[in-house]
Amino acid sequence: MRVPRLAATACWRRGDLQRWRGMLGVIVALTVGGFIGSESGAGQHTSPVLIGALTEAWGPTPVIIGLRNGLVELGYRENEHFVIGIRFTQGDPDPTKLESAARELVRHGAHLIVTGGGPNAPKAAQMATRHIPIVFMGGSDPVGAGLVKSFARPGGNITGIADLDVDLAPKRLEIFRELVPDLKRVLFPYDPGEPNAAAHLAGHREAARHLGVTLIERPVRTQDEARDALARVHRGEVDGIFSPRSVSLNIPAFILEMTAIRAIPAMFHDSIWVDQGGLASYSANPHHVGRHAARLVDRIIKGARPADIPVERATRFDLVINVKTAKALGLAIPPSLLLRVDRVVE
Repeated sequence: MRVPRLAATACWRRGDLQRWRGMLGVIVALTVGGFIGSESGAGQHTSPVLIGALTEAWGPTPVIIGLRNGLVELGYRENEHFVIGIRFTQGDPDPTKLESAARELVRHGAHLIVTGGGPNAPKAAQMATRHIPIVFMGGSDPVGAGLVKSFARPGGNITGIADLDVDLAPKRLEIFRELVPDLKRVLFPYDPGEPNAAAHLAGHREAARHLGVTLIERPVRTQDEARDALARVHRGEVDGIFSPRSVSLNIPAFILEMTAIRAIPAMFHDSIWVDQGGLASYSANPHHVGRHAARLVDRIIKGARPADIPVERATRFDLVINVKTAKALGLAIPPSLLLRVDRVVE
């Protein structure tokens, strides 16, 4: 499938650049100007390829920024060869809202749609279009989620990079126990209405059972319920908190806030939270996943069909530890663990 061409009259208005008010100080265009796509690749576009990015987060995420950087590394120039327009649902995984955001990208003439996070956003994009190419960046089991027929032959208009997040749950919990030697009871708050909650819960249950750790499951259904549930937790009741991958109901932010107040160690999926004071994270490197996905986008721009581009797996997994937080919690980081750390936050 070649990237569809737009009529010369079709356009996205070029809006003001604005800074995401979350944790990333990265400037990205939220509305973008009109252009016509080309299959000729970097350096030969008469006008930019419009890439619509769909995410459940509060704005541009590390994986989207990695995609942008990856395209630049391949020789594309932003605003000349490509422009990224972002639609996000501010932590709301509601399929209806995600699909509405995806349809907005389609209405505005996106040549290609990229999605970040789990399977919710790419499913919404598939509901919005069966013709525009889709590249997902994240998700543990795209076959099980019904996104693709197989890794080797995705089929349809979609391909992408799997980040194997559910598969990492045992390793993440194992690292957490190395950091907190007396880790016996771990609180796991989650949104049961989040479409991928069941798969993640099953993975965490199995990891806890294997390591002999008690997983205290705490389903919450609203932001107020999530905030209140975490505000009632005290050190002594639990030895640590495991953050869910999803940003649904703003649960990771509430965990970050309450662990600081209650001095409870917390393990996160994304290093964004470690940069803000969380103890540690272990996951596929989101920037690397985005740069990895840029190669797939490049192939599609040059005329390849997503159906014929095999789904690939993330290849870089990062352990990030905040040593200042560890010290404040009275935790000594084992030397063997320090040797495996990919990044230390001072």
